[in-house]
Amino acid sequence: MATTRSAHTVWEGSLTEGSGIVAFDSSGIGEQAVSWPSRAEQANGKTSPEELIAAAHSSCFSMALSHGLTGAGTPPTRLTTSADVTFQPGTGITGIHLTVEGAVPGIDEAVFVAAAEDAKANCPVSQALSGTTITLTAKLA
Repeated sequence: MATTRSAHTVWEGSLTEGSGIVAFDSSGIGEQAVSWPSRAEQANGKTSPEELIAAAHSSCFSMALSHGLTGAGTPPTRLTTSADVTFQPGTGITGIHLTVEGAVPGIDEAVFVAAAEDAKANCPVSQALSGTTITLTAKLA
């Protein structure tokens, strides 16, 4: 069964002088302020589309890697994943770098890196972002 998740943004004003609020409708986890300076300069307590993409990508990748490792008979005890989304004003998103450290009993570094590469290629968010260069650093804890 397919699922749909929803969010909405109310934006007021011009791009550089305005600001908005993004609301997480499906989960009801709240609202976050967003602005051009939080996107192109310093966050200053506000989010950006790139930070939201980073959150989506790091969580999706972690789920895909956990699933792949578990399916191979080596479930992880812990995966810590970060996603760094680079935004260049005037150009757009220029790349995403995933970094994962895993505690996975019973496998060596090469097997873990291969599983991480597979998760990077096949998690749904990576596939949705396939027009962007996605790189990966993976290591066992």
